[in-house]
Amino acid sequence: MSISTRPRLPRVHLAVGLTFGLLFLMLVRAQPAAAASTLDPISDPGRMSLVAGDFESRWRAIDAIEASGAVTAYDSLSPLLGGNGHTGYPYLCHGNQNLNTSYRVDGFCWNRDDDTTGEWVPQGITGSHDAQPGGTWLNKYVYIASWHSRNTGSDEFARISVVDNDGGDSTIYNHIMLVDPYWETDTTANFRAVGKAGTPLAGHADGISWYGNKLFVASGHQIQVYDLRHLWRMSGNGQESVGISGGKSSARWHNYALPMIGLYANGAKGDPCTDLNPCMNSLSLDRTGTDALITTEFRRSTGGAPVVRWPLNSTDALLDTDGTTNYRGSVHATAGYRTPVWAVQGTATDGTYFYFSGTCPEYADRDPDASATADLPYCIHWAKPGTSPHVLTYGPPLIQNLSWAPSSGRLWGINERIAAAPGVRSVFSLDPPN
Repeated sequence: MSISTRPRLPRVHLAVGLTFGLLFLMLVRAQPAAAASTLDPISDPGRMSLVAGDFESRWRAIDAIEASGAVTAYDSLSPLLGGNGHTGYPYLCHGNQNLNTSYRVDGFCWNRDDDTTGEWVPQGITGSHDAQPGGTWLNKYVYIASWHSRNTGSDEFARISVVDNDGGDSTIYNHIMLVDPYWETDTTANFRAVGKAGTPLAGHADGISWYGNKLFVASGHQIQVYDLRHLWRMSGNGQESVGISGGKSSARWHNYALPMIGLYANGAKGDPCTDLNPCMNSLSLDRTGTDALITTEFRRSTGGAPVVRWPLNSTDALLDTDGTTNYRGSVHATAGYRTPVWAVQGTATDGTYFYFSGTCPEYADRDPDASATADLPYCIHWAKPGTSPHVLTYGPPLIQNLSWAPSSGRLWGINERIAAAPGVRSVFSLDPPN
């Protein structure tokens, strides 16, 4: 069977280099007790809003670029789901990574280059379990991860990985550069790196969520929107540049690029995070009640980070604004909470519980990015609104975003830790108790 959103029993793989004694210690490792304080509601969440920006200009630019012949345009992800691409590893190739195996843990890993690179860092995770209630896309179980680049030190580049886990013991994925279409002159359209220096877009690519044919990427004060019906194959020969030159397109050595169609924002790139305009560093989908996106602000030390619910419109798969169309006007939050979890990196909900990735209680006073603490386990906490979070399980270091799969009742997560050898990155899932 493939890695999927379906619950399943854990497998035993002799290739995993763990002795029985070490595995036993991991299984019985004591879980920490409780985190402090409670998950409290934010009064008057509707005061928080996002403004829709510049969809129509980008749509026209996309049409012009596709008509120019500089890119080969596809109206679906099908070219990425044919069995060609990078070969990763099924299952949890680095052992159980501190996860409580009584929750039937599973997952997959990147290939060695992506597992150990310091240039690209994984951030968000979503999948076909978000895209459609049935949990599949083109009859496959598909996952999408977001990455930001540390190469230039300015988050200039961002990409996604589309992962096909549709059968057998293989994990095949393709990297796609995220790009921003724009008008170079009154009559000529081009595209650039989504976080290019000197432009207003943020390229950190924190959280990611897939809803219908739209892909949402959270980056600070922006939720950027991409349309999976506009997948571009580059015509250049693997050039470092991003854009169109001499009639040929390139995307920093990537074969494919995905153009942004618009964004929703509550501030400019680099603005401070405030109670009225919180930063949006994690993103997940909530299909309980009216569909919505859930964002969370990362706070390095103390708790109190805002968790905000933004309504979606199922008709056009965009955020639901007060404008005449959902690509104009403002989106107003419908609910909000403050989580006491320290250094929260990801949030998801099953409609009853909220799940948070963050510092374990015993490490709450430590900087999660400091070299002395970067290899410590992160924890997944859970709580109902108005109650104190408790730790559900330890996990791999520096867990980032979380994603809830309603079709299977499984929680998905991704971690970013960089380790040159042997690597500790993975995408994992677990089946929490009811």
